[in-house]
Amino acid sequence: MGTPGREHFIAVQKNGDGDLTAFKTSSGRVLNYEEAMQEVKAGAIAGVNVFKGRDGEMYIRGDADGDPSNNLDNLPRFE
Repeated sequence: MGTPGREHFIAVQKNGDGDLTAFKTSSGRVLNYEEAMQEVKAGAIAGVNVFKGRDGEMYIRGDADGDPSNNLDNLPRFE
């Protein structure tokens, strides 16, 4: 699933509204949203990208690959 040399997200944390707030990587690192965004922008995380929402804010989303099981919202949660 992963790209050699690049991490991928394996679990997420969400707030009470269901918004993603933190990510766990395949190497076990835990990144808050801002840290994760910087890593995604730098190309260090495979399978995700950053996009600008209708509200003008930047967000992280999974690459469109037709596989709903690896969508960020469907990843397991971690504490």
